[in-house]
Amino acid sequence: MKLGVNIDHIATLREARAINDPNPLEAVFVAKNAGADQITLHLREDRRHIHDDDVKLIVHTSPLPVNIESALDEQIVDYLCSLAPHRITLVPEKREEVTTEGGLDIESHYTTIREVIKTFESRGIATSLFIDAKKESVFLARELGTQAIELHTGHYANLCLMRESNLPHTHHSIKTMELSRQELYEEMIYTLDEIAQCAKIATSSADTRALECFAGHGLNYHNVARICAIPQISELNIGQSIIARSVFVGLEKAIVQMREAMCQR
Repeated sequence: MKLGVNIDHIATLREARAINDPNPLEAVFVAKNAGADQITLHLREDRRHIHDDDVKLIVHTSPLPVNIESALDEQIVDYLCSLAPHRITLVPEKREEVTTEGGLDIESHYTTIREVIKTFESRGIATSLFIDAKKESVFLARELGTQAIELHTGHYANLCLMRESNLPHTHHSIKTMELSRQELYEEMIYTLDEIAQCAKIATSSADTRALECFAGHGLNYHNVARICAIPQISELNIGQSIIARSVFVGLEKAIVQMREAMCQR
């Protein structure tokens, strides 16, 4: 299974002091040496971490494929087309959110997404849609002609955190705050099954073109193995947990340790 390392939060640390250190570009080469397969960045509308110049430098110099997460923003879409990264993953975005809180609402933005995919395709840029693990979203993604989907694993990750740590709740999971540990486990297994079923549908080529299936959001060293056990998922994109651990062990070791966690069964 491939590992895409999201380096947004290196830029978050830089922006805390509004200076030029640490430089996300340096992380690209550390990630390569540590065995990462891809670099992932999110160019947000509010530029809260990654900036346009970061994307340009990394796309032009990275020895690894670069996957850019982007909202359906016309200016950002035009800018990314001019750079032609390996892949662009379309994601939802709200200015007030702490992090991406769910998948794309494909039904509401169907026409816009279709046109953006065509634009990327004309530039030779592969596309992926970041979606919730819902069968109807997978079917719509197929209709739109994207090459891949990335399944949002945030709900699964929050359930793991609530069940397997001493935290009473997270900022994403109000409705599950009062569940027992057994109920959290049952909800977690149900959510895992939804992810697995969507992965099977996406990669099936029985009646139409198969999609590549990726996953990401909230994955860490403790919860990643269960996602890796789903054979139809071929790539994970993981950022915050790797960058957080790197504060204590260094980035290269943090990536190596994530690789090890991904291989556990």
